[in-house]
Amino acid sequence: MAGPTTDARIYLLDADERHVVPGGPAIVGPDGVREELPPLVFEAIQHVVAAMRAGRGVKISPLRPELPIDQAADAIAVRRDVLRKHVAAGEIPFRSSEYVDWVQLADVINWDSERRRTRRAALDELLGDDPEDDGQPS
Repeated sequence: MAGPTTDARIYLLDADERHVVPGGPAIVGPDGVREELPPLVFEAIQHVVAAMRAGRGVKISPLRPELPIDQAADAIAVRRDVLRKHVAAGEIPFRSSEYVDWVQLADVINWDSERRRTRRAALDELLGDDPEDDGQPS
């Protein structure tokens, strides 16, 4: 996996993650005002800071929780026809309006994460990268 300065990520808080933890993560403005943050928001800020300190540009784009399939594909950097194929196969729930098929961003993120885990596991198996393997013959 790429380091925090080169990988793109989508941060989405579910209802349980929107709370702040008293005495937990916070940002402090130049005026000394402290604003407590949900832990995942702090993680996103750390990601932005690491990238900018490494001299990289950062793009922050708010996304709606429900998106047309093509916009969802763009958000996770997957070809539109690929995402449409998986939606049509029933791997990602959707709803249709008169002109647009809609998906929940959380469902798309979960699908993409699982797809990446499966690919990584297949590559590890193909390459013989077994973390349990100590290199000794059985």
